[in-house]
Amino acid sequence: MKIGFIAMSGVRVHNEELTRVGLTLPSFVERSKIIASLPSLGLLTLAALTPERFEVDYQEITDLKQKDFLPDDYDLVAISSYSAQIMEAYQVADEYQSKKVPVVMGGLHVSALPEEAKAHCSAVVVGEGEALWPQLVSDFERGELSPYYLQSNPGSFDLKEAPVPRFELLDPGRYNRLTVQTSRGCPRQCDFCASSILLTPRYKIKPVDKVIEEIRAIKRIWDRPFIEFADDNSFVNTKHCKELLRALAKEKIHWFTEADISVAEDEELLGLMRDSGCQQILVGLESPLKVSLDGIELKTNWKLRQQEKYKEAIARIQSYGVTVNGCFILGLDGDTTSVFEEVLDFIRVSGLYDAQITFMTAFPGTPLYRRLKQEDRIILDRAWQLCTLFDINIVPKSMTVQELQNGFLWLAKTLYSDEETNQRRRKFRDRLKNSANFRRIAT
Repeated sequence: MKIGFIAMSGVRVHNEELTRVGLTLPSFVERSKIIASLPSLGLLTLAALTPERFEVDYQEITDLKQKDFLPDDYDLVAISSYSAQIMEAYQVADEYQSKKVPVVMGGLHVSALPEEAKAHCSAVVVGEGEALWPQLVSDFERGELSPYYLQSNPGSFDLKEAPVPRFELLDPGRYNRLTVQTSRGCPRQCDFCASSILLTPRYKIKPVDKVIEEIRAIKRIWDRPFIEFADDNSFVNTKHCKELLRALAKEKIHWFTEADISVAEDEELLGLMRDSGCQQILVGLESPLKVSLDGIELKTNWKLRQQEKYKEAIARIQSYGVTVNGCFILGLDGDTTSVFEEVLDFIRVSGLYDAQITFMTAFPGTPLYRRLKQEDRIILDRAWQLCTLFDINIVPKSMTVQELQNGFLWLAKTLYSDEETNQRRRKFRDRLKNSANFRRIAT
């Protein structure tokens, strides 16, 4: 029997003007290509959990669309998608269902809206797939698929039990980086976050030896891979991450991850990041304005309390040769039309190597979505195709939709112009030359 794993890959931006601008913006285009080229780590992991008696096949939807062909020799199809691609995922599922091929769907969107997904497939996986896939495959083999598979104890899967994903199913020439997960969850409960906190209520880590095993599996296929750690917030567990970084330094790789600004407080950690091959970290700064940061976290307002340290922290991290990509959200409740110039000024003064700007986006399953729906501030409900981070589907609180749109486009054109981009790069290089913290061990 054959199981087809279909990943809904690629980035879709429906804002035509922003798309046109993006075609000439190095940072925007580079990041889009990077995201588009990432394989589905979740599906590769499920493939590794599939008994050897099954034949498995991994496909990216972008490749299948180019061929205008859906494989017709599958006995079971597994589809994973994020919100922006879910409508297309439903179309693929519907086509297989019409051919009497059972379809299983999972992922963050499906876990948030399982009833919606169930209308398009035979079975829905809600929560962590690793804990549910073995039973699902066994049920399928007996012809007894259940409509829903849910964890009795959400988030209970222990990452030490995670198998090495089936990286060998990938076309080595297709990807410019590979993903490895070292942790799952995040202690910062931001109201807009639609990441693995929807799958697990607590932060958990993967043992160092398991991470290294996965990296070595990748290196057997790719000589010098670039690794993107698929973590919501790396380095929360300081003891674990330092042990991991020491092990990574021996692997001679380059890597990227997402973390919070607190990494700047630990000089030993920064040195280990540098020496282990870290090229860049993406940090969710969200806003340079206190009024906009106030209340975006559901518990402690931690980011608000860090705001005064932002510039110093960025300088310290980058003094180790690790670039910072600061992520900003436009359209937060505290934002007025002045926010666009405020963000640009902050980026210039702080010396950020790069920046990512996004619209505030109400993803399904998030506290933000529930709040904005209650406040009647979602423009088109269930328009999941607009959950790209680069399309507007919310009514901002302190400006009009058109003002948000115009300000964002102005900021994008300015921020990603050749002049601004080159200036950021030059400032980084100049400051690095004068930094005593920079010495590269990993090559």
